[in-house]
This record gives sequence, C-alpha cells and structure tokens, in this order.
Amino acid sequence: MKEGTNRMKNLAGMKRSRFVILLGALTAMIPFTIDMYLPAFPTLADVYHTNASAVQLSLTACLLGLAFGQLVTGPLSDSLGRKKPLIIFLIAYAIASVACIFAPNIYIFVGLRFVQGFAASAGLVISRAIVRDVSSGSELTRLFALLMVVNNLVPLLAPSVGSTVLLFADWKGIFLILSLLGLILLFVSAWRLEETLPPERRVPGNLTETFSNFSIIIKNRKFTGYALAQGLLIGGVFAYVAGTPFIYQNIYGVSPQVFSILFGMNGIGLIFGSYAVGRFSHLWSEKKFLEVALYTATAAGAVLLAVVLVDGPLWAVVIPIFFFVTSIGVVGTASFTLAMEEQSRVAGSASALLGLLPFVLGAVAAPLVGVAGEETAVPLGLIIFTMCLLALLAYLFLVKRLDHKVNAN
Repeated sequence: MKEGTNRMKNLAGMKRSRFVILLGALTAMIPFTIDMYLPAFPTLADVYHTNASAVQLSLTACLLGLAFGQLVTGPLSDSLGRKKPLIIFLIAYAIASVACIFAPNIYIFVGLRFVQGFAASAGLVISRAIVRDVSSGSELTRLFALLMVVNNLVPLLAPSVGSTVLLFADWKGIFLILSLLGLILLFVSAWRLEETLPPERRVPGNLTETFSNFSIIIKNRKFTGYALAQGLLIGGVFAYVAGTPFIYQNIYGVSPQVFSILFGMNGIGLIFGSYAVGRFSHLWSEKKFLEVALYTATAAGAVLLAVVLVDGPLWAVVIPIFFFVTSIGVVGTASFTLAMEEQSRVAGSASALLGLLPFVLGAVAAPLVGVAGEETAVPLGLIIFTMCLLALLAYLFLVKRLDHKVNAN
C-alpha cells in the first residue's frame, strides 16, 4: 500500500485533483456514449423507419464494442504503456462519432455504433489500469471511489444534454458533440497525461501471453466472483437504460425533458453509493458494503417486477429503480477495489475482464427489453430482477463460501 501511495504522490507535473478529473473524464466517455442519445430513441425510429428493437440494437452494438474493445486495449496497455494506446483509440472515437452522423440506414448506424463503443473502451480500461498503477489498499478504494463520483455525474448530465440538443438541432447534433468530446480528451491526454507504466513493469504483448494472463486471472475464484457480481448487476442497468426511454415516454407519456430528469435522479443515487464506499470504508469494509448493496438491489428488483406485473403507476416504478441504480454505485466501487487488489502485474488485463462482462451481458439484455413491444414494462422488471439475483448468488457461492472455508481452516 505504501508503494502505491508513493507512486500517487510522485506523479510529476500533475496535481491529484487534475489527475482524477482527467481520468474521470476518460471514463465519462462511456456514459456519454451510451446515455446521451437515449432521448433521441423515438426520433431515430422515425428517421430510419424502424421499430424500438432495431434502435435498441444500436445500443447493443455499442455495448459489444465496449466489451470486446477492452480485450484489446487492456493487454495493449500492459505491453505498450497506457498513453500510446489511449491516444490511438481517442482518434478512432472522434472519427466514428462523426461517421454516425452520415449513416444512411439503421444497419450502418448500428455498425458504426460498434466501432464507436470499441474505441471508447480505451477510456474506461486504461483509466482504471492507471488508478491501479498509482495506488493500492485503502488508497485504491478512495481514489477509485472519487473517480466513480466524477464518472457518475455524467448520467445526470448526458440525457439532459441530449434532450437540450434536440431542442435546437436534430439527433445528429448529439454525435457532433460526442466527436468534439473525443477531440478535447485527445488533446488534453496528449498534453497533460503522463505515462504511469514504466518499461520495466510492462508484460509481453504476444497473443499466447495475453491468453495466459487472462487464464490466470479467471482461475482466481474471488476475482471471478467479484467480476460476475459487478457484471450481472451492471448488465441489468443496461436493460434499464435501453427500456426506460420507451417505457417512460410511450407508456407513461412523459416528455424527453421529464425523462431526462427522472434518469438524472438515479445519477444522484450512483454518486451517493460511490461516495459512501470511499468515505466510510474505514468504518465498514468493502465486502460489507458489497454484500448489503447486492441484497438491496435484489429486493428492489423484486419490487419492480411486482409493480410492472400489475401495471403500477409511474412513481411505483421510479422508486425501486432508484434503489437498484444506487446499489450499482456501491457495487461498482467495492467490487473493483476487491478484484483489482492482487492484480498489479496485469492491471490492464484484469481491468479489461472486469469491464467485459457488464457490456456483454448488457448487450444481451438491452434488446430483450423490447421483445414484447413498446407498451409493456414486464421484460424490464424480469431482466433486472434476474440479473440482481444471479449477481447475489455469484457473490455468495464464489466469494463468501470461500471466505468461510478459509476462516474454518
């Protein structure tokens, strides 16, 4: 822990606050890329003369890009350093965002969203690896919690920014802003971000070594348990992200602006959850935070499913979703810290695996929300409850049971 703290203090030319803000901005590419165009879902369906499921497929493509992009950027950053791969992928992100504006049909739009997500993955996986490069122990928890607070501000802003853009321009304006975001982060990273992985700490970048690293990491039962708990729960979030634009606006008749407010309220919960872990980790262990959050999320998912089965009112849908999303802030911070603690040598690859599951599961869950049509919320409730229950079971059987065995011996 002392070594990690010293690395954090010795980041030449970069103040801690500026360092965290930059890393937060890089991870914020993900929610901006995912959330900002949500208010335009109904508009995109009209523009491309298609249905809700086809538009949601563009979200699925983006999530798959984010998932598989991490499998590339993680090992690359372990072998080439953090900065060079980041710069390359930021250039690709800006180009892909502009290309989305000129997509002539929904199929090409979906393909470009995959490319956009693939490029955006570098911001997430490399920023997390950098955090592990410069910290460990309680310092890792505090720094990652602070990073998550910065990152979780974006769900408050992204849909609101998107709906505001729609007041003055069409949906293409949203992707123009995303392109400008990529360019700004490109120039700031090239100018201000310093390399945190020196050559002597890098690992071979050949394919055999990459798969060997992945295999070693996955065989760690605790790491797998934390990864599944986080991945399944966040996978449920993407079902919420894909489903609520249609459910709130088509079923309950709210405007894009009201939808943005309801969506943004959950960002407050995310921020609170992340902040609580970093602020009170000296009173409650990360494992305790994680366990309570998993039980809370499962209970919220059960309530949500019951409400949508009886066609309950909007407020009865909003409340359990708020508690479910708040739990994500806790689980995301605590599970990352616990999973990464023993992965300093291959932090990029470990970060990639942690990021893979949420996006793969989210890519599967997102289009399923619309399979029963745009006039029912039952698939959303069923998917969220199932994901929460599976996340809880993964933690109990892969992490807690192993802890009991160790303590018994």
